[in-house]
Amino acid sequence: MQASEIGRLTAAKIARGVMRLMIAMDVAPLQEVGLKSGRRPDILGLGRDGSLTAIEIKSSRADFMADGKWHEYLDHADFFFFAVAPDFPTRILPEAEGLILADAYGGEIIRPSIKRPLPPARRRALTLRFARLAAMRAQSLEDPEGRAWEGL
Repeated sequence: MQASEIGRLTAAKIARGVMRLMIAMDVAPLQEVGLKSGRRPDILGLGRDGSLTAIEIKSSRADFMADGKWHEYLDHADFFFFAVAPDFPTRILPEAEGLILADAYGGEIIRPSIKRPLPPARRRALTLRFARLAAMRAQSLEDPEGRAWEGL
């Protein structure tokens, strides 16, 4: 198996565990929510209180070292976390950011995120984008041959 395939499988396992953790915390997770900038955090969570949490999954040291975009997510969520597998070298991650360790079965917050409150207009826009994307994805499960919704 190639390194890229191993990385994708590792990221999928981490995502599953993170989403289970988020649901347990009463936060609705959604993968790959596009931001106005065109970037997409791996997971965006919407809390019952309207808070938004961005999660950036790192499957390996090389994955983290090659990533120059994660800073851009800080302006698009109240909370930000890196999510990595338990064997990840966490000492290379920025200490100022939240940290979740996860596998395919669950996750645990190791370091909390600082709160960066979003401006109201950005919160509204992201919440609407989140809700529309979630609704369109649910509809595509009901009608897979239906109208495309890629423009969200």
